[in-house]
Amino acid sequence: MDDVDAVTQAVLTASRLLVAVSARSLAEVEERVTVPQFRMLVVLSTRGATKLVALADLLQVAPSTAMRMVDRLIAAGLADRRPNPDNRRETLLQLTEEGRRIVEDVTARRRAEIAAIVERLRPTERLALIEALNAFNQAGAEPAVPTVDDSQPHPLGWVADVAVTHGPDSS
Repeated sequence: MDDVDAVTQAVLTASRLLVAVSARSLAEVEERVTVPQFRMLVVLSTRGATKLVALADLLQVAPSTAMRMVDRLIAAGLADRRPNPDNRRETLLQLTEEGRRIVEDVTARRRAEIAAIVERLRPTERLALIEALNAFNQAGAEPAVPTVDDSQPHPLGWVADVAVTHGPDSS
């Protein structure tokens, strides 16, 4: 096995672990929010009030799919609509306080579980992991997430996965 294959295998194994951590972090809200809906909540959390077309583009779904997802989030009390102050013909979508709380709670659970895993590594392994993951993220053009002190929840980087894994009609 060459080094590209070995790295690919290691990254696939790590991604399986991270997907499991993500799934566990969503377990408390899974009856209320699907993974694609949660991704929409995260996008609204990080971007603020957003037009439907922009939201659909960010999630790589059709506007009609995004609208169905938004309607379900509004019905659940997690998002709402308001007129765009710059153009009254447009509507902006935004999180409610309850939607914001769900994103913060899930993010905190995910961060805590990842921290517990990282704590089991030796300090030299942690440094090597930081270097390797920073290089990997840079090669994949993934922006860094905010630090724990930053008040913004971090993006999950699931845009393409949500659209591909769950199809355009999932919500």
